[in-house]
Amino acid sequence: MQPRSIIALIIIGLSSTLSAEEDHQLLFGDTHLHTSYSLDAYLNGNQTADPDTAYRWARGLPVIHPYHRARVQIGTPLDFLVVSDHAELMGVLRAAHRGTDELEDMGWWENLKRWVMLKGMIWAVEDGTGGEVLNSFLPGKTDLGGRDPVAHASLAGSRPNPFGDTTAVETTAWHEIIAAAERHNAPGEFTSFMGWEWSSIPAGANLHRIVFTPDGGEIARRFLPYGSDQSEYPEDLWAWLEDTEERTGARFIAMPHNSNVSKGFMYDRKTLKQKPITREYAERRLRWEPVSEITQIKGDSETHPALSPQDEFADFETFAHNLQGEYEEYRASAADYMRPALKTGLVLEQDTGVNPYRFGVIGSTDSHTGLASYEENNFWGKFARDSIPEKKRVDDLLGGSGSNGWSMSASGLAAAWAADNTRDAIFDAFQRREVYATSGTRIKVRLFAGWKFNEEDLQSGQFAELGYAGGVPMGGVLQRNASDNGSVPMLMIRAEKDPANANLDRIQVIKGWLDASGAEKERIYDVAWSGERVPGPDGALPAIGNTVNLQDGSYSNTIGTPELSALWSDPDFNPGQSAFYYVRVLQIPTPRHSLLDGIALQTDVPREGPATIQERAYTSPVWYVP
Repeated sequence: MQPRSIIALIIIGLSSTLSAEEDHQLLFGDTHLHTSYSLDAYLNGNQTADPDTAYRWARGLPVIHPYHRARVQIGTPLDFLVVSDHAELMGVLRAAHRGTDELEDMGWWENLKRWVMLKGMIWAVEDGTGGEVLNSFLPGKTDLGGRDPVAHASLAGSRPNPFGDTTAVETTAWHEIIAAAERHNAPGEFTSFMGWEWSSIPAGANLHRIVFTPDGGEIARRFLPYGSDQSEYPEDLWAWLEDTEERTGARFIAMPHNSNVSKGFMYDRKTLKQKPITREYAERRLRWEPVSEITQIKGDSETHPALSPQDEFADFETFAHNLQGEYEEYRASAADYMRPALKTGLVLEQDTGVNPYRFGVIGSTDSHTGLASYEENNFWGKFARDSIPEKKRVDDLLGGSGSNGWSMSASGLAAAWAADNTRDAIFDAFQRREVYATSGTRIKVRLFAGWKFNEEDLQSGQFAELGYAGGVPMGGVLQRNASDNGSVPMLMIRAEKDPANANLDRIQVIKGWLDASGAEKERIYDVAWSGERVPGPDGALPAIGNTVNLQDGSYSNTIGTPELSALWSDPDFNPGQSAFYYVRVLQIPTPRHSLLDGIALQTDVPREGPATIQERAYTSPVWYVP
C-alpha cells in the first residue's frame, strides 16, 4: 500500500456534524435469540426465560436468570429484537415438562415409548446432561468429506416425529410468541419482530436460516413456522415463503447464519443437491436472503487465517469446531466465510448473470438463555447452564463438538440505518442492505460510495445528504454513466466509538475482485488510523498497543481516538473488473470475558481463551458492476 494513494483524514471533532444527520436513525438489535420454547435451550437449563423475559431484558428491565436465578440486567437496552425459537418441536418439551401439552393419542405402545423418551429428556434437563440428549437428535451424523449431503438432507420430512403429531402444541407456542411480541412492540421506542429459526443441519452441516416478518399478529397467526423437519433444502424454504406470501400477504426475510460451521455448503458453488447454480436459483436466493449473519456466539465468519493469510486480523474469535466434532476434523472452507463468499458471488454472476451472494451483513447473539447478552463484562453464555464460570469447561455444549464456554464469543449486534424505530422501517433497511455487523460494541459507522466526493463533503454537516445524492450507501450497487468515465470509486467513511466502550484503532477498506483471468483477489487498505503511526516499507501499519491490565481486567482510553474519518479512492481500480468494497473498523484491545472469568476464579489468567479482544464493526459491502 502506498500512503500517497490514500486521501485520509482523521477528524477529532465530528460530534456536531454527526448529530446533524437526521435522515436515518442508527438502531442496534439482535435478530437471533432463543427462549425456553426452543428444544435445545430447554434441555440446557433454560426452563423459565420465555419470550416475555427476552423482550423485558432487551428493553432494559431487570429479569431473573433462568439457571442461577440471580437478578440480571442488560447494560444498554436494544432498539429491536427478533425472538427466533427453533421451528422444529417449538414449545413441545416445555409443554410436556409442564404438563400442558396437547399431544395426540398414539396408542398405548407408542404413548409408552413417548413417555419414556420424555422422562429421559426431563431427567437430562434436571441433571445437566441435556447436551448429550440433544446430540442424539441431530440427524445424519456422517462425515461429509465425500460431499454427499443429498442423501442426508433428503431424509428431512421422512423422519418420524417421536412425539407424534405436535401441530397443536406448536400452534399454541407460536401464538404465545406472537402475543409476547405484540405486547412489547412500541413504535418509535422499541421494535419486536415475529420470527423463527429454520434449523437445517444435514450431517451436522449448519445451514440454518433466521426468518422474520415485519407484519403483526393478525397476519402471523395465519401460518405456522416452516421447519427443517419438513425439508432441509433452502429451495423448499423459499418456495414455502413464496406460497405463504401469496396466501397470507406476509412479508419475510430469511437470513443465513453461523456459516463458519456449514462444512463448506452455505456459500457453495453448487446447490445443496449438488446441482449447478442457475439464474433462477440465484434470483430466488437474492430475493429471500438479502442479509447474512456473520458474527455471533459461535464465532466470527468474516474470514479465516487459512483463507486470508495476508490479513493480520483474520484470526478473530475463530471457532474451529464442527457441531459434531468427533466425526471429522474442522476444516475451513471458502464456502463457510463471508469474504470468500462475496468473491464467489462475483464468479457466479459472470456465469449466471445474477449474484446470489450479494448480501448485507449483521451480527446477532444466538443466545439460548432468553437474554441477548453480548457485552464482555455482562456475558451470560450460549446456554443457561454455562453462565456460571465453573461450568464453562464442558465439552457437550454443542453435542460433543469440543467447544466450551470460553471458546464462545460475546457477540454480536445488528445495526440498521432506518427511517424510524418501527417494524416496517427496520425491515426496509434490511431489504436494501443498509445494515452492518458488530462483534458486540456499538461502533457507529457510515459508508457511501460514489465517483465525485471531495473532502468538503466528508466534513460537511450534510454528510449523509451528500452521500445519498452523490452515490450509494452500504449495501448498494455502484455503476458508471458517461459522466463518470475516467473516475475511480471513492468511499466516504465516518466512524465513532461506542460511547460506553473503547477508542478506535483504525478504519480499513477490504476489496475483493476478479482479475482479467477471472481469478479471485482480495486486498486490505488501512485508510485512517489514530496517533502518529506511519506504515512501514511493506505498507503495514504498526499495532496500536495494548493498555489491558491482566491482573484486574481494566483498560485505558489513553490510546486510540474517539472518531475517525476517511475519503478514499481505489488506487488499483480497473473499470472492466467486478469488485466489492466493505469497511472494517477496529477498536483498541479490551478485556475478553475469558480474562474476567479467570480473574474472578483466581486461576491462571485467563484459564482458557485469549485475554484480550479487538472488537470491530463490518459494514455491508458496496458492489461495483462494470
